[in-house]
Amino acid sequence: MGNGDSSQAQDPLGIPAVLEMVYSRLYREYGPQHWWPGDGPLDVVIGAILTQSAAWRNVEMALANLKGAGCWSLDTIHRKPQDELAAIIRPSGYFNAKARKLKAFAAHITSNYAGHLDRFLALDLAPLREELLSIHGIGPETADDIILYAAEKPSFVIDSYTRRIVARLGITPEGMPDTYDAHQALFQRNLAPDSKMFNEYHALLDRHAKETCAKVPGCSRCCLREMCATGGATAGS
Repeated sequence: MGNGDSSQAQDPLGIPAVLEMVYSRLYREYGPQHWWPGDGPLDVVIGAILTQSAAWRNVEMALANLKGAGCWSLDTIHRKPQDELAAIIRPSGYFNAKARKLKAFAAHITSNYAGHLDRFLALDLAPLREELLSIHGIGPETADDIILYAAEKPSFVIDSYTRRIVARLGITPEGMPDTYDAHQALFQRNLAPDSKMFNEYHALLDRHAKETCAKVPGCSRCCLREMCATGGATAGS
């Protein structure tokens, strides 16, 4: 978009096309990301809780510890004393708080679904999200991670990387609040509800933010530069 046509990005009628173009360019640049980096719904749920305020490499160590300790089911997590569970997941950081969150999730599934995670994840999207948000330690991003990557339902995940890229592109409508729900609505109101595409889109945004659109942006090598308000401002510099 650049400086010359950044107003087009502010036009709500233009946002669907812009979002689709961003996706297409990121996909061509990076290819499929094969997310979630885990094995099955339980792996996604536990990983989504452990990755809060943690680097994925540290989460992987905590996941390996859980498997090595034979603590790899909601039933064993439910029965494991909280202090012992915290010691197992220590590499993930904030381990006492995360142990409590894991036990809260396990208790919810045990009490309400007889321990059957698949029955819980089979709920329709809206009630599933509402119920997830009612569980201790499950905020919007974690809930949407579970909905998208474990339940395979189209709930777009928003994180700090997505906010950064959206802000730099200049595609937020005027007056849009800087909230999780508003950023999620930007994608969900302007894209078809496709869980596979949402999966890939979120993963691509995260990769782009890590490799190119970092805190100090690498605009000169960015595949979105010519359609980006920030990238356009660096042209010729």
